Amino acid sequence: MTTTRVPQEERTRAMRQRLMDATVELLVEKGFGGTTTTLVSERAGVSRGAQLHHFPTKNDLVVAAVGHLTAIRGSDLEAAAAKLPAGRGRTEAVMQMLGDHFASPVFTAALELWVAARTDPGLHEAVAPLEQHVGRETHRLTVELLGVDEAQPGVRELVQATLDLVRGLGLANTLGDDARRRRRILTEWARTLDAALHPADPQGEDG
Repeated sequence: MTTTRVPQEERTRAMRQRLMDATVELLVEKGFGGTTTTLVSERAGVSRGAQLHHFPTKNDLVVAAVGHLTAIRGSDLEAAAAKLPAGRGRTEAVMQMLGDHFASPVFTAALELWVAARTDPGLHEAVAPLEQHVGRETHRLTVELLGVDEAQPGVRELVQATLDLVRGLGLANTLGDDARRRRRILTEWARTLDAALHPADPQGEDG
């Protein structure tokens, strides 16, 4: 029987993927301060020598994980957006989808990096531009999902207020399960948005 050998490049890519996944998981579970290279290598099932070869320091590992986390956040949002209903209830569905995203573990991991980056210049240099990219893409996606025109007065500000709201609710969720309160708030905010963004169709009807 012939044994198929996995190319070294593919093995290395798979190992790095496991290290990135483990780093994100530990950021959620133990926070930035509790995430160590030893714990990451153990969680990923990678030898300390191999891990240190690719990522000699914790910051090397975390900086690499920033890009990985950014990709996960983008793909999660796109996947959730693809399941949204059309017509009646669309605005509320968009709000709840955003609320769930910003209460998810990947947002918690990103939040840990934000806090750490505030006092770490090297980490800040890696985190800041990627967060700006995520912010722009999330804004673009929200505009697209709501079907609004930012050229209209006040629309851009309402979209920005929406994203500030869901981020704030996501932050509150890190201190305890806030799902019920979050859903009530976002239901009411969806009504406000429908009245402001679609005044000719305040009930959100099809057509």
